Amino acid sequence: MASREEITIYEDEVRSHYGHLEKMTDLVAVWEVALSDGVHKIEFEHGTTSGKRVIYVDGKEVMRKDWMFKLVGKETFTVGRTETKATINIDAVSGFAYEYTLEINGKSLKKYMENRSKTTNTWILNLDGVDCRIVLEKDTMDVWCNGKKMETAGEFVEDGTETHFTIGNHDCCVKAVSSGKRREGIIHSLIVDDNEIPESTD
Repeated sequence: MASREEITIYEDEVRSHYGHLEKMTDLVAVWEVALSDGVHKIEFEHGTTSGKRVIYVDGKEVMRKDWMFKLVGKETFTVGRTETKATINIDAVSGFAYEYTLEINGKSLKKYMENRSKTTNTWILNLDGVDCRIVLEKDTMDVWCNGKKMETAGEFVEDGTETHFTIGNHDCCVKAVSSGKRREGIIHSLIVDDNEIPESTD
């Protein structure tokens, strides 16, 4: 009967020969992060025997470190076209158990998403058979559609402002109107071809 050590070595040899098997065995965390340029999937592999750390963003490897002797720590990288800063924290919970947390722009993912819902509006609609995810960044009034920053033209109107842009041959406009209430502030609505689109909660 083979000793346990021999079996472990054999498994490692098999893993190095079959990269896709290796990817499946050390995957410890997956997060989905909604940014202005789209929803990004972050996957983290942590080999606690080899000390390996690998980060994938949308299926593409963005960072790899092999033979890390320190199993805890943090890894920082960027996500998406906006090059948003992301950090994965690796903390020991007990013995050989680890906890993995994701921070975006220095905030926990939960805090970041809560804050983001205050600083952006998102609409999801189907135009000409294509799903469109439109995001307004309220602080800059930048408009994104499916990961692409749109060319916009802003104008002042009687009751607020309008930011115009086009998708294909559709006229789109983000209307900003004061709610009249200090706590609610400005209300943003999306109008496509004269139809108001309900806001999404992503």
